[in-house]
Amino acid sequence: MAMQHASDWDRDAALTTARLLLEIKAVNFRPEEPYTFTSGWKSPVYIDCRKIIYFPRARTRICDLGVEKIGRHVGYETIEVVAGGETAGIPFAAWIAERMATPMAYVRKKPKGFGRGAQIEGDVPEGKNTLLVEDLTTDGGSKIRFAQALRDAGAICDHTFVVFYYGVFPGSFETMKGMGLNLHHLCTWWDVLEVCRERPYFAESALKQVRKFLEDPVAWSKAHGGIGSVEEARAMRDGAGKAAD
Repeated sequence: MAMQHASDWDRDAALTTARLLLEIKAVNFRPEEPYTFTSGWKSPVYIDCRKIIYFPRARTRICDLGVEKIGRHVGYETIEVVAGGETAGIPFAAWIAERMATPMAYVRKKPKGFGRGAQIEGDVPEGKNTLLVEDLTTDGGSKIRFAQALRDAGAICDHTFVVFYYGVFPGSFETMKGMGLNLHHLCTWWDVLEVCRERPYFAESALKQVRKFLEDPVAWSKAHGGIGSVEEARAMRDGAGKAAD
């Protein structure tokens, strides 16, 4: 079932973002040769948000929408620091921090050196309301690790923003919510599918497979050789975290 938008503005922003992603060919459908995510899920769809950095007009519009979204759902004066997740989140954090007139930092995937700030570059936002920024999220695993690193360094990290949220894998919102992390995003695969009704970006046969995946991503993943439960995803994420220690 498609995700509900909080307001007409949120829906318009989602569809605008989806159109831009389709225009710059950041959207990939490959049902016959599924993608495998680090979480273990199999998917017929993949979004390459890194392509956004190459297109000045698209990235300007997307970052403007992102700042407006943050202002509407978090507050214009609430955020004191913007922190990007290494590596894909760094350019988006820089553009958003510039627009919000806030300091910017970034969080490494693994600590470099010792002490509370070993994973943070720029400066440690100790005691500051810090917005974690990345390009996208599938099941929220990397957001949890980055947010925990910020908190361990003394930052207050209650909000994370991404351009694109897959919006299908179970447990992602709940896991982040459970650790007090609120996810804000511009668009999902459901928005991409809605825009695909306007123009024939992809063959109908591919769109049919994508709809099947979105309606039951767990069954689709399992049927195509991927993991088939939230528990397996959690085990994969915990294993990746231990490997990074």
